Amino acid sequence: MPANIAFKSILALTAGACAGIQIPLAAQKPHIILIVSDQHRGDAMNCMGNPSVITPNMDALAQDGTLFTNAYTSAPSSTPARAGLLTGMSPWHHGMLGYGRVGSRYRYEMPRMLRELDYYTFGIGKMHWFPQKALHGFHGTLIDESGRVETEDFISDYHLWFQMHAPGLNPDSTGLGWNDHGAAVYKLPEKLHPTAWTAETALEMIRNYKHGNGQPLFLKISFARPHSPYDPPQRLMDLYNGRDVPAPYIGEWCEEEAYALPSDPDTAAHDAAFGNFGEEYAKNSRRHYYANVTFVDEEIGRIIQALKEEGMYENALICYVSDHGDMLGDHHHWRKTYPYEGSSHIPYIVKWPARYHFPKGTKVENPVELRDLLPTFLEAGGGCAPSDMDGQSLFQLMKGDASLWRRYIDMEHATCYSPDNYWCALTDGKIKYIWRFHSGKEELFDLEKDPHELKDVAEEKAYRAKLLELRQAMVQHLSERGEEYVKDGKLQILKRTILYSPLFPDENPVDTGI
Repeated sequence: MPANIAFKSILALTAGACAGIQIPLAAQKPHIILIVSDQHRGDAMNCMGNPSVITPNMDALAQDGTLFTNAYTSAPSSTPARAGLLTGMSPWHHGMLGYGRVGSRYRYEMPRMLRELDYYTFGIGKMHWFPQKALHGFHGTLIDESGRVETEDFISDYHLWFQMHAPGLNPDSTGLGWNDHGAAVYKLPEKLHPTAWTAETALEMIRNYKHGNGQPLFLKISFARPHSPYDPPQRLMDLYNGRDVPAPYIGEWCEEEAYALPSDPDTAAHDAAFGNFGEEYAKNSRRHYYANVTFVDEEIGRIIQALKEEGMYENALICYVSDHGDMLGDHHHWRKTYPYEGSSHIPYIVKWPARYHFPKGTKVENPVELRDLLPTFLEAGGGCAPSDMDGQSLFQLMKGDASLWRRYIDMEHATCYSPDNYWCALTDGKIKYIWRFHSGKEELFDLEKDPHELKDVAEEKAYRAKLLELRQAMVQHLSERGEEYVKDGKLQILKRTILYSPLFPDENPVDTGI
């Protein structure tokens, strides 16, 4: 295509882009800024209808873009969720069905594919890959691995920076573990907090970025919070002291088992995945968690301001998502890996480059997932998603073409925390069907009438037709996996846990499941 041919708007690109139609000038490609937080549940934003949490910058980004209200993570724990984000694929197709080690190389990788479209690619913060300094196509990374050390000689960039700026101090002085359900304020100067380091490093990258050669920037900024430890600085915790926050949602279906759960947080494991610790204890943890959300929100505001000051904001595709949520005591569950909303429903905001002229402040209800970001970025960069990539470009929805959009998003997680926590689910954000692999138990939640999943309606006569419809949809979803999953048109109970599918790219994956 001659260089003097006028630029064609992305809105005009269709499947023809796969035949080689490209945006002719790199300078016309938008910058892509992907902001990821860890363990931010979907309802912990003011713009998602929760007035208890203070998120003015996230709200402003949603007002200047699109808020996807039914966004989910297909595998709600860090590594499989991040594998889906990296590859644009579903759990079965990227190979991770639960928590384990991310593959060292995949057929499709976000940084590499954008680099091939002439992007300068850089990653800052938590990647949660293996090896820990793997690049997957990034020109470079500066990482905060949240205390993870997987080889004897590994020290994360954040910890090296900490040693230089606070020699002799302990970055974990607050005394909380990485999955603790308790909470405390940060014990060190705020500037040493990993949330502050991630943002400050990103700001340095943005301010130093030179775009005289017309090369667009792909920058991934990945915060390790609000994931526990729930350790906000005191000044942010002060905003929440005495502030009313939602109590944990306790479903009718789990009330009986509550009596058998740990009830004393002082004697229970500090990182217990299940516990009935009382409403006030849970609300205290939630206030600290919300304060960590506000900390991330403040840093996002600084990043947005820097993009504006550098003249990059208007020509930037900016996304804010999280890898998964946090139960925070809902249904006496803590942490993640569960099919329930606190664990699987995530924030999902996209601010579009000004040239697209999409309506601002819109809300989209179609079910979206982390896998949809890579095909969206490829289309924005003048490429297109391969035909076998599971994710779909969000441009379809923004152009009003939802006719080929998925009806349900699939989710699953291999056994973790308890033998029965091995499941697959389908949801569109309005109804949710859950199939328990080891027991064959089915759960059904009417999210329109019951958004907090208080009542399991799987055995109610009024929902019989919907149950059968979703059961058949699950049969269709799992059929490609063979007779161990579906036989004679019926779902099969699994006798073993399958953590990696046969499509996982590494020959010898490390099985860290149960």
